[in-house]
Amino acid sequence: MAGPLKGIRVLDLSRILAGPWASQCLADLGADVIKIENPDGGDDTRTWGPPFFDEGEAPLAAYFMCANRGKRSVTVDIAKPEGQALIRRLAAESDIVLENFKVGGLRKYGLDYASLAEVNPRLIYCSITGFGQTGPYAKRPGYDLLIQALGGLMSITGEPDGMPGGGPQRAGVAVVDLFTGLYSTIAILGALHHRTETGEGQHIDMALLDTQVAMLANQGSYFLVSGKAPVRQGNSHPTIVPYQSFETKDGHMILAVGNDGQFARFCKAAGMPALAEDARFSTNPNRVAHRAELVPIVAGIIAGRTTDEWVAVLEEANVPGGPINTIDRVFANEQVQARGIELALTAKDGSKMPSVASPIRYSKSTIEFEKAPPYLGQDTDEVLRDVLGISPEDIAAMHAAGTIGKA
Repeated sequence: MAGPLKGIRVLDLSRILAGPWASQCLADLGADVIKIENPDGGDDTRTWGPPFFDEGEAPLAAYFMCANRGKRSVTVDIAKPEGQALIRRLAAESDIVLENFKVGGLRKYGLDYASLAEVNPRLIYCSITGFGQTGPYAKRPGYDLLIQALGGLMSITGEPDGMPGGGPQRAGVAVVDLFTGLYSTIAILGALHHRTETGEGQHIDMALLDTQVAMLANQGSYFLVSGKAPVRQGNSHPTIVPYQSFETKDGHMILAVGNDGQFARFCKAAGMPALAEDARFSTNPNRVAHRAELVPIVAGIIAGRTTDEWVAVLEEANVPGGPINTIDRVFANEQVQARGIELALTAKDGSKMPSVASPIRYSKSTIEFEKAPPYLGQDTDEVLRDVLGISPEDIAAMHAAGTIGKA
């Protein structure tokens, strides 16, 4: 069967990561995503390298490739009235507009929600900004690292103060951008259902800071219930013990004991069954209360065997645990390979571009991986001809005028 969003068209005016991540999710679900780019270089992340994929007609940064699979690239200069007119015509033929300009940034071009809703009342228009459309910070620019700091994530990430390497840390990937992209996708799907029920389009206001505060999850709830701000605990868990990294004979691993039964099985497998019967450690609340006593005991046990030995022991005992893999080992992992996570997509020039598959698995619908990340403007003529019915002569004139970049 076709992807669940087959027949839905997305006009993507976003760039960098949060917006493109959302539109890539929609493309994977079968939507026709038209990525609008500035003729002068396009999405900034096209040059955010190294590394670059340079086996095709033009170098593409790996960063750009991670968030732009499945899209058609169209170059339009929205600073020109003719370019603005093209965007309005495309919006009239689209279901969704996605943008991440500063608050009010598209109003001067007549490409804001109010303007485009006049030409397409059924339009779903999703705006992604650092701080949202309202509030005292609304006009400030916002970037992932800044929001990780402002939104509290860095205060709970990293080793505790006073420990080696102590201090706040950002996450290893731009999680605020990625979560905002995912929440935006969810919001768009909800708005599509609303439109099915009512016939109405609407404006979606997504903010990086809102997303960051929302994704504090149990840590945010911890503060609201206790009145105490959580602190950094490195790789340990604030309310589960033992649930952290440990040094093995030849490296490091994770032991993730989630309940009392798992702890008892771990102790038996480790040759210390009496440890699970100790009143200090028999229940998780007690293990949390006596963390300082238990963790050194477990660390001493773990240090006596290699990581692979422990992986085998824990798997036999049905206790969650495993190695801390480097990225190369992740893609070499037999489970990752069995699930088909790594892709090779064919670009328009025939080159094979590496990509990472969507994690969504439907039993009926199809997740589509037909289009490699596009070269800048590669689909401009095709989209203007097929979607808007513009003649080859008029398209050539637009190229000559710089409205849609060079042919």
